[in-house]
Amino acid sequence: MLNKLSKVKNVFLETIKTNLLKSPRYLTKSRFKLALDCPTKLYYTRKPEYENSAEADSFLEQLAQGGFQVEELARMEHPGGITLLGDDYDYQKLADETRNLLTREEVTIFEPAFLINGLFIRVDILVKKGNKVRLLEVKAKSVSGEGHDSYLNSKGNKLQGGMDHYLYDVAFQKYVMQSCYPEWQISSFLKLVDKDAVTTVDGLHQCFKVVADSNLRTGIEKKPGLTKEDLGDSILCEVNVDAEVNLIMEQNPIDESLGFEEMIKLYRENYREDNKIFLGIGSHCKGCEFKAEQTSEKNSGFHECWAEQLKLSVAEIDEPKIYDVWYNPARKLLEEEKYFMKEISEEDFTIKPEAGKLSRSERQWLQIEKTLQNDNTPYFDLENLRAELDSWKFPLNFIDFETTAVALPFFKGMRPYEQLAFQFSHHIVHEDGRVEHFNEYLNTGPGEYPNFDFIRALKRSLEGNDGSIFRYHNHENTIVNVIYDQLRNSEEADKEELLAFIESISHNTGKNANSWEGERDMIDLQQTVVKYYYDPVTGGSNSIKDILPAVLQSSTYLQEKYQKPLAEMDVSSRNFEPGHIFLRLENGKAISPYKALPPVFDNWDSDKLEQITASIPEIADGGAALFAYQKLQFPDLSAGEREAINQALLRYCELDTLAMVMIYEYFREVCEL
Repeated sequence: MLNKLSKVKNVFLETIKTNLLKSPRYLTKSRFKLALDCPTKLYYTRKPEYENSAEADSFLEQLAQGGFQVEELARMEHPGGITLLGDDYDYQKLADETRNLLTREEVTIFEPAFLINGLFIRVDILVKKGNKVRLLEVKAKSVSGEGHDSYLNSKGNKLQGGMDHYLYDVAFQKYVMQSCYPEWQISSFLKLVDKDAVTTVDGLHQCFKVVADSNLRTGIEKKPGLTKEDLGDSILCEVNVDAEVNLIMEQNPIDESLGFEEMIKLYRENYREDNKIFLGIGSHCKGCEFKAEQTSEKNSGFHECWAEQLKLSVAEIDEPKIYDVWYNPARKLLEEEKYFMKEISEEDFTIKPEAGKLSRSERQWLQIEKTLQNDNTPYFDLENLRAELDSWKFPLNFIDFETTAVALPFFKGMRPYEQLAFQFSHHIVHEDGRVEHFNEYLNTGPGEYPNFDFIRALKRSLEGNDGSIFRYHNHENTIVNVIYDQLRNSEEADKEELLAFIESISHNTGKNANSWEGERDMIDLQQTVVKYYYDPVTGGSNSIKDILPAVLQSSTYLQEKYQKPLAEMDVSSRNFEPGHIFLRLENGKAISPYKALPPVFDNWDSDKLEQITASIPEIADGGAALFAYQKLQFPDLSAGEREAINQALLRYCELDTLAMVMIYEYFREVCEL
């Protein structure tokens, strides 16, 4: 399947690799931000021999969040702005061209470049009127345009709001600009997505298309003839951050022992001389992008760093770590220079039991004990699990939603990052054990607002019986609450019926004026897992993608059942062929059924897409489905590709609810032993 998005990613990565060695070792703003996370990383960046997973991740995160599209939208709000094009790594030429443009009394430049004393930056948008200059850093992060006051605490001496890295980014840009032009009066702004704004035109998202052959760094192609007026009322806002930037430059709150200018010079000199700056071992190491597996052809900066600081072998470094414990309790222990689970004793933990379930601290200690004892057997609180299963009413209904939330909405009247629900799957387990893929819904048609039809279809599907309803984690309850609010503000003829239905299957999240807890409030199967079950194979994760392989590995019943072709099981399917086999074993190890599915997008691993979107608060849930829906909203997609993506979505969503069924079947098996 031809995939333009994959092409854009490949061009993005190839450009990075091609220019790694030919560009001078300047401290750019991307490297400055890398050093803020961990200055040791400066040593490993731009070296092809070292693993660097962040190159692809940063592209996918920008794409998922809509960062590239937001940048182009922001530029549209500055008609007459000049885009500085050219080789991103020809620093001197870009800086010279910028200096030439800045001789004008008034000018707006997109991506102007500044180079001085080994420091290099490109600014998203610069607006110059004489010596008064506005620096605008564009981000797809959302903010309340009406309610935002400041990113400083009440005393004005600390940063708050989780925007520290963005604010330091702006401060670094101002420092470089001011060094180049001391006479300038620079005002600093974050140009963000206004979550209070309402889109006043249809198809705003479709005005900015990701393409493989754009000459812009963003890889965005604007709709031909697009004007500012076509975009309707702005959904962006400008937040003045002069006070925050001043605090950073004067006090450097992330490290008050070192001045802001001193910190910049420290990073610059050590990066230029190719020296390592050791921050020390800590929880920041967990997500290190320079970590390579032992089987990799790449070097592992992570292992080198730990070996040099702790004088350990690779095998010792790979011992289970404190920060891998579920709901990471590590900070205090890391400060005591305890890095590995084997260094923890019961004295380091305050274990607080809770009646009727595993408490968080009990679960954490269980993970540590089983890890240290090399005990891979699952744990069950059988008494309470049996009581939980006995409380469920047949037939059992398992549902899963696929949704999308993007910065630039698809439809008029929607707010940025407002949820769209376009797909669900519904499995039923009957009391006799029969498994039925009872229903599904998918609406990815361009320009078709799905939410109200989605909830109508869900209502018809679930009202066919009065059995218990199951979700996995909070997403489905959150989504029906969102649709509840959308319905309240609508003029749908059947809205009262739909509101009553939502109230019957959910509970309010606290964001609604009404309060309710439905008679058939969806049961969170993940909480059943957390309260009564732990398997060391999951590494502490309770994600369905990690729980499923664990239960398949442990369950004789599931292995016997799901290694057979679909036609030989008492399981119905709407999307899989009769000969499909859900479970395969390799060297005695259960392989996740998801691995047998082709990716929704060529060359893009669905698990990676899930990880990327999970790290974005405005999106939280999404993955491959989020990307797929965005792509399907462009009418020029070929019929063949559209059908292929839709079929992939149907299979993935069906497997999500079948996975829930498998987990239930395992619990039933264990309780009957």
